Amino acid sequence: MEKGIWQEIEQLYQLFQKLGISEAVDYEKYHLYSLITNSTAIEGSTLTEIDTQLLFDEGVTAKGKPLVYHLMNEDLKKAYELAKEEARHNTPISAAILQKLNAVLMHTTGSAYNVMGGSFDSSKGEYRLCGVTAGSGGRSYMSYQKVPAKVEELCSILQEKQKTAGTLREQYELSFNAHLNLVTIHPWVDGNGRTARLLMNYIQYCNNLFPTKVFKEDRGDYILSLQQSQDAETNQPFLEFMATQLKKSLSQEIEIFNTSRKKGFSFMF
Repeated sequence: MEKGIWQEIEQLYQLFQKLGISEAVDYEKYHLYSLITNSTAIEGSTLTEIDTQLLFDEGVTAKGKPLVYHLMNEDLKKAYELAKEEARHNTPISAAILQKLNAVLMHTTGSAYNVMGGSFDSSKGEYRLCGVTAGSGGRSYMSYQKVPAKVEELCSILQEKQKTAGTLREQYELSFNAHLNLVTIHPWVDGNGRTARLLMNYIQYCNNLFPTKVFKEDRGDYILSLQQSQDAETNQPFLEFMATQLKKSLSQEIEIFNTSRKKGFSFMF
């Protein structure tokens, strides 16, 4: 990847920290709401950030919007809270923790399946026992028989790489690679994207990094970067896309902060 964008990211990161943006009251809470809203929107939810705030803070559902979207957001919030707690204890990435996180975010929207490979419950974080396809071309993911071993292998790699990822770029790219590889394994019948984005943020929490979001308006480019990386068996398209998302996140946070700080106040009657 070009050095240019990472130089920009490091400069933006330093400015973000210098301004003390994350130290503002309730900043972490509202950024989490934004992460959740964008993550479920990638999966089709139409809830806005204001809808999510009202749901979490006031218990108010958005008029005319499906209940399942509210349930997705509530479950994902619980999964993020669990991830942040585990990150505080530096819990190693394992198959068990990934299944635990998936179980929480699928708690109310998952269901039991009876298929040729056997029975499993997607609300309990259990791996799929069937084939899955996704995308406009009906992309098929790896055979379910290979999933347990591949997840274990991924976790072992991540544990080792976490020990040596020292720079800002190395730590972020490790989290992006974790995201890409987990969603490519596709261990569950549902919730793979949300779990992969949560894993990415988990690694960032463990390293005390600003958590990256995938913007809902960039959903098409996100899916394309995943497909390009999977088809060519190279992480470069996805790493490049995620670097632009990180840069966009930091730039927006700084712009919003500076704009609000410059605003004056006039009485309104």
